[in-house]
This record gives sequence, structure tokens and C-alpha cells, in this order.
Amino acid sequence: MRRLLPILCITLLLSASCDGGPSSGADVVDYVNPLIGTDSSYQLSAGNTYPAIGMPWGMNYWTPQTGRNGSGWIYTYESPRIRGFRQTHQPSPWINDFCPYSIMPVTTGPFWEEEARQSWFSHKSETAKPYYYGVYLADHDVLAEIVPTRTAAQFRLTYPEREMSYLVVDAYHGGSSLRVDTAGGTVYGYTPYNSGGAAEGFASWFVIRTDTPIDSVRIISEDGHSLALLGFCTAKGQQVVLRTASSFISEEQALRNLEEVEGKDFGQLKEEGRRVWNETLGRIRVEGGSTDELRTFYSCLYRAVLFPMDLSELDAEGRRLHRSPHDGQLHPGHFFTNTGFWDTFRALFPLMNLVYPDVAAQVQEGLVADWQQSGFLPEWASPGHRRCMVGNNSASVVADAYLSGIRGYDAEELWKAVVSGAHSVLESANSTGRLGHEAYDSLGYVPCDIGINESAARTLEYSYDDWCIYRFGQALGKDENELRPYKEAAMNYRKIFDKEAGLMNGRASDGSFRRPFNPLKWGGDFTEGNSLHYTWSVFHDPCGLIELMGGRDAFNASMDTVFTMPPLYDDSYYGRTIHEIREMQVMDMGNYAHGNQPVQHMLYLYDWSGQPWKTQKYVREVMRRFYSATPDGYCGDEDNGQTSAWYVFSAMGFYPVCPGSGQYALGSPLFRKMEVRRPDGRHFVIEAEDNAPDRVYVQSFSVDGRRQSRNYITFDELVKGARLRFRMGPEPELKRGTAESDAPYSFSVNYSK
Repeated sequence: MRRLLPILCITLLLSASCDGGPSSGADVVDYVNPLIGTDSSYQLSAGNTYPAIGMPWGMNYWTPQTGRNGSGWIYTYESPRIRGFRQTHQPSPWINDFCPYSIMPVTTGPFWEEEARQSWFSHKSETAKPYYYGVYLADHDVLAEIVPTRTAAQFRLTYPEREMSYLVVDAYHGGSSLRVDTAGGTVYGYTPYNSGGAAEGFASWFVIRTDTPIDSVRIISEDGHSLALLGFCTAKGQQVVLRTASSFISEEQALRNLEEVEGKDFGQLKEEGRRVWNETLGRIRVEGGSTDELRTFYSCLYRAVLFPMDLSELDAEGRRLHRSPHDGQLHPGHFFTNTGFWDTFRALFPLMNLVYPDVAAQVQEGLVADWQQSGFLPEWASPGHRRCMVGNNSASVVADAYLSGIRGYDAEELWKAVVSGAHSVLESANSTGRLGHEAYDSLGYVPCDIGINESAARTLEYSYDDWCIYRFGQALGKDENELRPYKEAAMNYRKIFDKEAGLMNGRASDGSFRRPFNPLKWGGDFTEGNSLHYTWSVFHDPCGLIELMGGRDAFNASMDTVFTMPPLYDDSYYGRTIHEIREMQVMDMGNYAHGNQPVQHMLYLYDWSGQPWKTQKYVREVMRRFYSATPDGYCGDEDNGQTSAWYVFSAMGFYPVCPGSGQYALGSPLFRKMEVRRPDGRHFVIEAEDNAPDRVYVQSFSVDGRRQSRNYITFDELVKGARLRFRMGPEPELKRGTAESDAPYSFSVNYSK
């Protein structure tokens, strides 16, 4: 004990340091907690995540499974039992999974049913890293460990002494099948299970190969649900090694993918995975900040590079192929899925374009495939088109990528796609394209009395999307006559501004606004929010919105009210209090609902209204109170990287309020120094002098040594290697950033040009 005390004291001092950072030699992946956001439920989300063990933008992930088969809540932190280890492609509990299978070691008897095979475990005997997962299964006295690759994984199962130990392979329901080659020690599986969005023929083939002789086999197949129960004799401490891989192409391709883990031991694969994650997360290096802040930052960055997932594979000739969920056929090239653009257009894809442009080019190639195979770009994809959310925000994802210099794909095809999607709708998944486009094209808004819910939200998002199409067309050199309708439609947000209410409101076909009007009513004319949240969704023209609201003073007063009023709400549209409402209510920030996406940019709008210090105050408060690298680490659904990307950008000190504008609104940087390295070798640096938890206000701001009063930085400045320098202080600097010329981009300012 005497020898341990000095070491313990040093460890405690280091962990409590408020001036650490990866530059001191630590691997950045060591700061990641994959359990972030897992302490969630149907009633209240703290992220609604699961620990995704795999590679960045992987084809699949592995996760311990505590929930029943079919439940969207695969793993919840409060659950005390594990039912198996599942290969998953699930983006969200609300969307559910496709093509999963699971593996579970069992020693208590020949049990394969979920309830009988499950085991108690403790988080104290659980280790989760992006590249490794290990846990002790108490009922079976088994240490289960997993290391993943992009399409495969290796298991190391340490069994107790048993005359007969078991391994359960669960191929899930929905028409699965299994067969076992006992002599070759290989299980072959097929699982077509999906929750929607998959064409006939879209399925997954998988193989599992064991290094331990199989003594017994039982195949159970009932109602399209196949399981295998393998038996083998084990000595005390015997390690059974499994190698497994899957493919959306064929069983033969699954065997080819298995080569990722063949000929390599567990430790080698673990180190390779660790290296990949360090390289990916290490594109952003930070200095300063507490250990907790570093853990939160890199845990959020980890979540921001999980989705979308790339379903493409390399065949025997090294050609990249994918099986399309749209037509069930094989096609060349990348194919990405498992993302909802309603969430992720806001910050996730702008982050990718800025920090991971190499991956962004592959995503755009995949969008070309979506268009060519289905006639639409996705809005919510998993694996194909899903009926979920509103907007036509694929236009934003396409435009922002091209305007951010992403190349290497057929942009002309994507031009055809965004134009077509603006004037059509996919009937089988009517959140794809534009529901209500006929009325929108004729009236300039989606009326609230034609049987289409969330009409005001659709109008606001379609207006921004039209601006995106206009900007994309300009960059492609399209004729102004072709672009004029989109330029004019970009101002359609004005048509649902209710002057009497001073907010956005639903509007009927005859031009009248909805009465009575209740700004606290969630749903109805808005999507998972109310008018107090959606009024600010004029990403491309905040100055135009300020004008509509009566000028800066009125605008700021209305913004202030959102934060200072009680968390009142009207949930009558839903007939119950949905979890998004509850998450707003419990966070003690008035009616501000950071747990859902429509209002996440709102904090930055003070940059347009002459009070940037309020942006700085609120952004730092949200980072401090609403995020942590813990199982309850978010204040609502994490949503495939969007809520995490908000944190990553905000920690940098700026945020893409308007993707496609080429500008980022300034906030309050979290760390003393941050360096972002792009794959072309260029890098930009952000420094925050005198930064501290009680010094959140920007006193001065300079770019490459030149002092600036403006409240924005440009994409071009960053990618050319700018050095940003903030000087921070404990009190607001009330004279900086207050001029109208200091505001970031607004479309109406240059509308006539």
C-alpha cells in the first residue's frame, strides 16, 4: 500500500489537471467513451445511442445487446443483462436495424432462447473502446472480447472448464437461415431482416469460423427465425477464437471479407484498430481544457464519424461494389446510408466537408448512386428511402459539398437530382422529395389546410433548400433564367411570417393565418417543435428575418424570451408528452430545446443582431451543462452525429449556421488551442488567449494577425491555413461585432445583385 500511494496521488493529480491535451503524448482515442448517450429510454433520451465498436464510417458495428430482438433500444446503460453481441447497422432506435445477427457464449446449459441465454454483467467489468469491447458474463463465467475491422471482427471468448460449453448464433427473424460445416468449423448464415427501405433481394450473408473443434450442433428454425447452438468441451481459461465477417453481396464475398481478420492475432487487430481511430480523430488536436472537456470533445468527434455508413465492399479484383437497397442489384462504387438529412445537414456534413473532405467525396458519389438507382436523393436513408421527418435537405448536403470544393463525382447528375426532387415526391416514402410541392410551387408555401401536417416547417425548409439549389446552380454555371425560380423561392419564408403574432405560423390556402395561434404548441404546423423554435429557421437570411420582426431590438427581445420564459408547452397535437418536449422541460433553459435539431443554430443568431456576447454566453453554457462523456451525456437524441458535430464546431469557436454560404458564425472557443489538419497537408489553428470557464467572452478576434470586428470566418480562409486568435475575458465586450457590416451572410442583403 505504501508503494501504491505515490502512484495514486500522481494519477489523481494528472486526471484533475485543467491544462492537459493530446499534445502531451496521449492517444486521442483514449479520451473516447463509446457508452456516451446510452443511459436512455423511450420516455427520456440522453442520446439514444449504443456503443458502436467498429471503424469510422464502417459497413457494420458490433455492440452488446441488452434489449430484446426487435427492440430499437439495443443497449441501455441501466440494463443489467446481456443477451448477445450483435452486428448491427442501426442508426437510431426510432428507425431500427437491418440485417443483424448475434453471437452469445453460454455455459449454463443448451439454452438458445433470449431469456435463458442472457447473463448478468457489471459496468465495473466492462471495457468499451471504439476498437475493442470486453465484458465479463457472470452467469456463464466467460470473458467476452471483440476487436472489429471494417467488415469483419474477431472474438476471444475465455471459457471456464465445462464438459460442454455452448455458442449461440442468432440470425434473427424475417426469413433467416443457417448451416454449419462441422469439419471446417464454420457457420454460414443469411439474414434478410429489415425495418423498411429495402428492396427484394437485399440481405446479408455472414460466416463465423472457430478455432475450436465443434462437438455438437443443433439448428433451430421457427417462423423464419434461425438459430444455431454449437457445443464444445472447454478447459479452464480456454480461449475460443471466432472470426466473423458479413457481406451484402454474397456468401463468397463474406468469406473474402473474412480475410480482414485471417492470419492476425487478437492483439494485432486491436492495435490496428487503435491506430485507425487515432489517425481519424487526430485530425483535430487540442491543447488546454480539463480532462472532462477532452473526453467530451473526442467522444463527440467519435460519434460524428460513425454515420453515414459505407455499405460498399471490394471484390476479388479489387473493384468497389455495393448491393443497392433500392433495386436489390449490384452496382459499382460507394454507397452510404443510415443518416437523416433533416438532422445532419446542419453540422455533421459541414464538419465532414471541412475536416474529412476525402470521405465527403465518397458520400457524394454515393448520392449519385441513390439518384440513378431510385430517381430520388435520400432524405432519411436506412438502408433505402424511409418515411421520416420533413424537408428536402439533400439539396443542402449536395450544395454545401460542392461549394466546399468537394470533387471527384458527377455533379451534373446531382444537379438533375436536386431539381427533380424539388418538384416531385416519392409516394412510397413521402418524406423523400417534397410533399406538398404542387401547392408550394403555386402559392409559395405549403398550406395548413390541405391535409399535410407540419406545413410551416416544410415551407421554411423548402425555402432554404431552394436557396441551396440556387447556390449550387450558380457554382455549376447554370443560366440565370433557369435559376431565377429558386432565387425567388428562397424568399418564400416571408410568406408564413405572421405579423400579428410576430412569429412563423401556419397559413391556409386562402392566405389567412391559423387562429387561434399558440406559440407553445408542438407539432401541428411544425416538426418536433413549436413556433418559438422554428421561427429562426431562416438559415440563409437572418437579416431578412430581423427586418420582418421589426428590427434588431425586437428580434433580440424575442430571442431573449425563449431563454428566460418557463419551459411551458402544449402537447395536444401528440396527445402525450413526447420525449423531445420532456428533454426541453428538464434542462432549465426556458423554451430552448437543444435536444432536438431545429433550434440548435439559434444561439448563434445574435451574431446577426448586434449582440454577439449573448451567443458566446449561451454557447459555452450549453457546452458546459448539456454535454459530458458519460452515459447520460446528451440532452436528447444524438441523431447520427448531428448533436455531436454541434459540440465539435462550437468547441472550435464557430458554427455553420447556413451550410452553403461558405461562412461560419463565431462563438466562444472551448480550448486554449486547436489545430485542424486536412488530408491535403494544410492546417488551420485556433488560439484562445486567457481562455477559462469564467472567461467566455470574446474581447478581440484576429485572422492571420489582422484584427477583425466581424462575427464570422470563411471556409476559404480556414482551408488556406488561417490562424485564428481570440482574446477572452470575464465580461462582454459590448462594442465588438455590433455593426451591421459585422454580421455573417444574409441572402437578402445581396438579393438584387
